[in-house]
Amino acid sequence: MPPAAARRHCGPDWVYWVPPRGPLSRAGRTLPQLFFTATTQTNLLICAELIREQGLGYAGRGVGWKRSTGRAKGELRGRTAEGSIARMILMSWNVNGLRAALNKGILAFVRKAAPDVLCLQEIRARPEQVQLELEGYHQYWNPAEKRGYAGTLTLSRSEPLAVTYGLGITLHDAEGRVITAEFPDCYLVNVYTPNAQRGLGRLAYRTGQWDVDFLAYVKELERTKPVIFCGDLNVAHKEIDLANPKGNVKNPGFTPEERERFDDIVAAGFIDTFREFTQDGGHYTWWSQMGRAREKNIGWRIDYFCISPALRPRLKESYIRPEVMGSDHCPIAMRLE
Repeated sequence: MPPAAARRHCGPDWVYWVPPRGPLSRAGRTLPQLFFTATTQTNLLICAELIREQGLGYAGRGVGWKRSTGRAKGELRGRTAEGSIARMILMSWNVNGLRAALNKGILAFVRKAAPDVLCLQEIRARPEQVQLELEGYHQYWNPAEKRGYAGTLTLSRSEPLAVTYGLGITLHDAEGRVITAEFPDCYLVNVYTPNAQRGLGRLAYRTGQWDVDFLAYVKELERTKPVIFCGDLNVAHKEIDLANPKGNVKNPGFTPEERERFDDIVAAGFIDTFREFTQDGGHYTWWSQMGRAREKNIGWRIDYFCISPALRPRLKESYIRPEVMGSDHCPIAMRLE
């Protein structure tokens, strides 16, 4: 059945997405991205079966698509039964204590923003300590063994194929700093990099062991499929990434050693997505809670979305939400299509 016939059969109200890198047609040609519609969910399933039979692309039983709330009329997003995501909005946020952030009302913002995946760092809580009422999300917790310390949490509308915790290295994994979610087309790694601490007491561990092992970990994942990693990386890469670079050269987060480890990330091919769209300064994700630093915008950009080069064609936006309160960090977001 040619695409035009499929489109006529399916009708005007529902949508069916064929990924641009989908299967080959019977003629052996790679098809472009196509959008099919159906008047009802039942007709959508019939349409999906026809698409599968004709080798036109991914199709799945039980795939219900609906209009996304909070978007322009007719703008849709969803996934096939196999889990391929047509459009993905990801968000990352160091909440500086999840229980405190919940008390400050962050759920209202999350519900309105409605990201497909939300990666939280420094949750400092265990699931039994928190009543997290966020409908429509699968929750994946990796709390630190030490109570009230570090920890990560990934919330995803789509159930990943698999989820793993940590780097698989005992030295690193007691602090709950990594969650890896595998999706059909990529890995998503939620990471909270150790701080070098005042006096640089953990600098040698952070730059000589953690940074080296984390980069090796994501490069190994990349051998299988593209990687996204996001979170609080606890480093301002360039002078443009903090308000007072000269006064912070010997402080944690801006030492030459930490910045060199981020150079290694870039040299390994990963892309700092924010800098693909914004090249000027004054854009920060963390502010000290002293001296009205946030009000004066005396901050640091230490939270990142980094992606494999293979995902660059799908990258449409990467941005910071400095107006959103609830933590000493603000959320960052990225959109893939």
